[in-house]
Amino acid sequence: MSTAARSVLYVRLPVWKIYPGGVIYVADYVHKQRPHVDQHLLDLALVSPAERKRVLRERIEAMRPDVVAFSWRNMQSFGPHPEDDALDVVMNFDHARNPLRRLQAAKDALRIIWNYSASRLNNFAYMRLARRLLPDARIVVGGTAVSIFGQYVVEKCPEDTVVVVGEGEDAMLSIVDGFEQPVGDLWYKDRDGRVTQHKRAENFDLARLTAVDFAYVESIFPDFHQYLDDQYIGVNTKRGCPFQCHFCLYNKIEGAHQRYRDPAEIGQEIETLNKRYGVRKIWFTDAQFCSTRRSTEHVDRVLDQLLARRTDISWSGYLRLNFLTPEIARKMLDTGLASIDLSFTGTQEIIDNLTLGYKLDQQMAAFRMFKDAGMTDQKVKLYMPLNAPGESVQTLQRTIAKIKELYELFGRENVLPFIFFIGIQPRTPVERLLISQGYLKPDYDPLTLNPFIIKKLLYNPRPLGTVIGRAYLEAVETMDAGSEYIGRATMDILERELRKPEVLKACRTDRIPIYPAPRAGETTR
Repeated sequence: MSTAARSVLYVRLPVWKIYPGGVIYVADYVHKQRPHVDQHLLDLALVSPAERKRVLRERIEAMRPDVVAFSWRNMQSFGPHPEDDALDVVMNFDHARNPLRRLQAAKDALRIIWNYSASRLNNFAYMRLARRLLPDARIVVGGTAVSIFGQYVVEKCPEDTVVVVGEGEDAMLSIVDGFEQPVGDLWYKDRDGRVTQHKRAENFDLARLTAVDFAYVESIFPDFHQYLDDQYIGVNTKRGCPFQCHFCLYNKIEGAHQRYRDPAEIGQEIETLNKRYGVRKIWFTDAQFCSTRRSTEHVDRVLDQLLARRTDISWSGYLRLNFLTPEIARKMLDTGLASIDLSFTGTQEIIDNLTLGYKLDQQMAAFRMFKDAGMTDQKVKLYMPLNAPGESVQTLQRTIAKIKELYELFGRENVLPFIFFIGIQPRTPVERLLISQGYLKPDYDPLTLNPFIIKKLLYNPRPLGTVIGRAYLEAVETMDAGSEYIGRATMDILERELRKPEVLKACRTDRIPIYPAPRAGETTR
């Protein structure tokens, strides 16, 4: 197909129920640039599994679109989410003392892997169905999963498929216009099965992303209202990340240069959601809502828009607090900040090892700014990369001590330590490190269904991994339902265990620094 498209069917592939913000931004942008194009959005997450193929077939046959664009959110089988107990399963399989629990965990792990395998196969089957029904249409695949694994996905796609990596607005517009002048980061499988790659020449001008026309979204996506029942609605304010955290791909997918939407357009978008549709919960979907000095100034202008429009919302997003000021902290609280969500480790060694790009002292000072600004019952959510490369008994003990400082500052009940481990992603520094150390083979498959490799990709090596895992399992077993938060209970037990001489002896190691020092002329940031 080389002529301009007259119609596009967007298909959101099955996932847990979460607002499809990315595909909505793309469809809204294409409509504003090419209003004559007929667009519709089918969300298979809202269709029962037994009905999905039938519903997709009927929609394709009724519409006969020129382009079928699939949005694929998650792909890796080790990634825990609200409908997946993968973390509990791995903990039990690796660290449970009861052999029966380990056996049950092995069965549960096979179930999870089977479900993910079936999901992947089904998603490719949906694409093949579209190709059979529409032999002359162009197929497009994008979304978070594809942005990470595009080169693996394209090999399994039907012929004449465009795989979009990263942001898709301008890429989709070039496809709608006939794909004679491709735009964006793309993989393309042509009609002869040959795969080529097209690299983005320049970043999308995010200032062109105006407030979403939700009346139009309703017209192409009637199921939009199913996401207004107390769900968080995603709003994007910027893209790009200048940091190079060793486990993250945001700076590769969105670029290292931060680009910003017009604060007035963001304010209008949120005001419409709030006052027309009754939306009360907003999640800012940026890599980080505030991080650099300039992005914090942009946040300040966004908050001014919310204050001027008197929106009645509760909001959050991933935060960096490097350049927080008392005035911005106050504005955050006044506009409805629900929680402080951020990466946290209580030791500068781990921050530096992972090149997270901030100072612990700055972060702790920012916490005190929030308290001084009047923070009361808002939650502090600490996403802690426990047992990251370089972790030791001493660094864990210092992290626990910092968490206890936050208990004193905000109240124990308001501080939520989230137990998570680094997920190893392809083409990241942590992957290269672990390959060089022999932890992973150079030719390993990041989309493998081998349970032993999957387990290694959720990085929590012994000996500390055993101590952390058993502390977590003890917390699950012993705490009264509803009486304590699992993360707090785990950290309490971990503090106790790290005092035991036998644990200290088992974990005695010299693992810091873990990353080789940069050569002359190189930089890690």
